[in-house]
Amino acid sequence: MKEELIARVVQVLRINMSWMTWNLFLAFIPLALSVWLFRMRRGGTWLWWLGFVVFYAFLPNAPYLLTDVIHLIDDIRRIQSVWMITLVLIPVYLLVILGGFEAYVISLINWGHYLHRIGKSEWIWRVELITHFFCAVGVYWGRFLRFNSWDFITQPDAVLTKGVEEILGKQPLVIIAISFVILVGLYWIMKRVTLGFVRQPDRKIGINSGRANSNTPNI
Repeated sequence: MKEELIARVVQVLRINMSWMTWNLFLAFIPLALSVWLFRMRRGGTWLWWLGFVVFYAFLPNAPYLLTDVIHLIDDIRRIQSVWMITLVLIPVYLLVILGGFEAYVISLINWGHYLHRIGKSEWIWRVELITHFFCAVGVYWGRFLRFNSWDFITQPDAVLTKGVEEILGKQPLVIIAISFVILVGLYWIMKRVTLGFVRQPDRKIGINSGRANSNTPNI
């Protein structure tokens, strides 16, 4: 019985590993771009703006991992073992989902760092809210309309026509609004946790970080 249960868990994880790895890869693309764009480069060149557009095209892939919880529900029904679900399945899903969302958080922190560097710190919270809204729309497009980031290039007409038409309905607007609220709330929490970890070494060596603007990224 135990061998059969373990075999079932291994089978479920093996099936999930492909999409988990792929979705994490897509989530880390905007993170890598944010380091290049906002930490290593100066804006203004055509290459920077091209990277910036690609960054926003792929950014919804990071919070999109939050919606993969629906696969967890299916897997729980399939395994039906409290111990296996608690000790194996849920930790794996948490690791993948939190990893994707942390990529989203650090990407926006890097974006905020760039705005602070060019003297636009007052724009940070506005840019964050606008980004949360666009990502809420992108998550809806990805989960319900099955659009991918590269569809902006491969089928832009479908994205602009079907995508815009769909989000104007009552149900899509409710889903997008709920997604927006979730993104704002989770980002607010995770941003402070992330910056808290980064600022800890500063406190140990006596640097006063208490005066820092809460909008100012320090990583």
